[in-house]
Amino acid sequence: MNTLEKIKKQIKKNSILLYMKGSPEKPQCGFSAQAVQAISLCKKKFAYIDVLEHPDIRKELPKYANWPTFPQLWIKEELIGGCNIILEMFNNGELQKCINSV
Repeated sequence: MNTLEKIKKQIKKNSILLYMKGSPEKPQCGFSAQAVQAISLCKKKFAYIDVLEHPDIRKELPKYANWPTFPQLWIKEELIGGCNIILEMFNNGELQKCINSV
């Protein structure tokens, strides 16, 4: 399976998926840490992929998503966005609605 097929399979398999640097327990960048905190406050289980452990995904996902940075939040196979969008949506209540719709 090539990297693009792997990414598509991960997105399809996980209704809430965060591509991030590190893990929710040990984020490796401030943006990933902030994203995890906001998503965790929505009290719904989510999957994550550590792009530092998967350089192929780290390289290919920005092209596939047309989104250059990490973290990237995907909900129901749709790219929601990165840290700033996640925080904005959390602050205005949209993130909770989006996550609770899963």
